[in-house]
Amino acid sequence: MPTVPPERTPPLVLVLFGASGDLTARKILPALANLADRGRLAEEFTVIGVARTPWSDEEFRRVAMKDAQYGGERWRKLVERFRYIPGEYAATDTFDRLKGLLAEADERYGTRGNRVYYLATVPSVFAMIADALAKEGCNAPGEGGEFARLVVEKPYGHDLQSALELDAAVHRAFDEDQIFRIDHYMGKETVQNVLALRFANAIFEPVWNRRYVEQVQITVAESIGVEHRGGFYETAGALRDIVQNHVMQVLSLTLMEPPTGMDATHIRDEKVKLLKAVDIPTPDEAVDKSVRGQYTPGVVDGVAVPGYRAEEGVAPDSVTETYVALRLRVENWRWAGVPVYVRTGKRLPTRVTEVALQFHNVPFLAFDGELARQLRPNTLVLRIQPNDGISLHFGAKVPGEEFRVQSVAMDFLYERAFGEDRGTDGYPRLLHDAMCGDATLFIRTDEVEQAWRIVDPYLEAWSEPGGGLHLYRAGTWGPHIADLLLERAGDSWRNPEL
Repeated sequence: MPTVPPERTPPLVLVLFGASGDLTARKILPALANLADRGRLAEEFTVIGVARTPWSDEEFRRVAMKDAQYGGERWRKLVERFRYIPGEYAATDTFDRLKGLLAEADERYGTRGNRVYYLATVPSVFAMIADALAKEGCNAPGEGGEFARLVVEKPYGHDLQSALELDAAVHRAFDEDQIFRIDHYMGKETVQNVLALRFANAIFEPVWNRRYVEQVQITVAESIGVEHRGGFYETAGALRDIVQNHVMQVLSLTLMEPPTGMDATHIRDEKVKLLKAVDIPTPDEAVDKSVRGQYTPGVVDGVAVPGYRAEEGVAPDSVTETYVALRLRVENWRWAGVPVYVRTGKRLPTRVTEVALQFHNVPFLAFDGELARQLRPNTLVLRIQPNDGISLHFGAKVPGEEFRVQSVAMDFLYERAFGEDRGTDGYPRLLHDAMCGDATLFIRTDEVEQAWRIVDPYLEAWSEPGGGLHLYRAGTWGPHIADLLLERAGDSWRNPEL
């Protein structure tokens, strides 16, 4: 990213609400172990876990070592400091013990009154915890420069109205510059590299507009089903789970105007401007610009898998979408008239997240159809996962006496270029940035609200019984009717496997 983060975090206490939960185990503790072993945490650093599970300090420490199984000696020594508070999130007794442990950490470890509160809980208690922190006086920065920050996980609301209500509740306790709304996609190297690709290279920015780009396709495909998240997915669906956050963040970074400075304010200002330029359809228009689907039994990677309605926690007559395809428009000078196609789904043939900019065809092709039969449009592909990197697809002559041309790819892969895979998980970077106070990769309140304004008409259009749900077999690329979203005859969805 453009900013240069400090090597180490400042002294602080990280308070983990939801410390016994799945997110803490899978993402946060391994990220902390990563930072600890790379020397990115201050010597004056410790963690206090808070959750309803009746653990002791020792049980929390044992879980922390197990969940971060690759943690080294630095991590082991750090875990010895960890403390744990079992209790209800809004109970006075919970916060009395928390304040006592915070004071103890300041005295014993030199954390200097600095706090980062991480809400790794279910969204329904976000506002409750923020309010309780304020009531107990844990929310205000200190007069000596001490900081208090709140890190909030997604989903941030389930529609525009609920997002506005949650924002109002959280803002009663914390100022906007104290709030860090996290989206792990923003920590991925390829997402961040969009800015470097566009603004550090003279060859790309001149063609990054409607004169050269014919269409943009964003694909977020997963081969897995809902697994153990059936109950959550029933209340969310693909539009809320992926499009409102991950897709909108990737879209805004890819299509925004060049910022006048590479700091958090300037970058996030341009992202918001881009989101405000996305056309918001009426609910009736949204029906024609979207397809929603749900997977049925099929075969993925040679294994027979059940349909969505047979998954644990899913209603047998569920109409929740596991697939979404949208046709969007960005109404500004740079992108007017360029369709932006978005699709995301579960139980698709492969796991891949990418952004593809397809360029206009040459105005005149001198080769006859047979000589150029294997020639596809020039395309620039930003691969976010897996095999993170960038590919440029262009035409080249096939070796031999006959003059035939076909599409080839010139690839940049992070692992090949830098000797390590830097794109698998963004949590270490995002945690480090939050603790250092760098908000560049976090979501501002107006970004959240505008993203909900874009997707709300689709939610309303689908609220009728059945909601135009189209079934697709697991292991395929979704409902065939999604092909009708493409505007030109002969256009098709990209095959990310090519």
